[in-house]
Amino acid sequence: MHEYSIVASLIERVAREATPRRARVHRLHVAIGELAGVDVALLRTAYDTFRERTVCADAALDVRAVAAAWRCPRCDEALAPGAPLQCPTCGRPARLCAGDEIVLERIELEVPDV
Repeated sequence: MHEYSIVASLIERVAREATPRRARVHRLHVAIGELAGVDVALLRTAYDTFRERTVCADAALDVRAVAAAWRCPRCDEALAPGAPLQCPTCGRPARLCAGDEIVLERIELEVPDV
């Protein structure tokens, strides 16, 4: 149920950008890694529930899934999805390089004429 706290932080961050600009928020773009431990359906439900009476009240939420990716820290070789988490070339344990992130990538705003 930490999706609710993620949404609260997301809305707070958007408000810090939109409020000083007196901007209307149209859309949020968020990247969620498959290993981030976030249930995207619950995140969407939490967003729909908590965005009322906030700067995000009329803003759509776009979520981009990020696949997990592993690389060798020594020779920088990428591992194939589903492969053992060990470099096939040098035998070192692989390191996660993508797939655990939660990133607010973009906010679409409409700023009034000044």
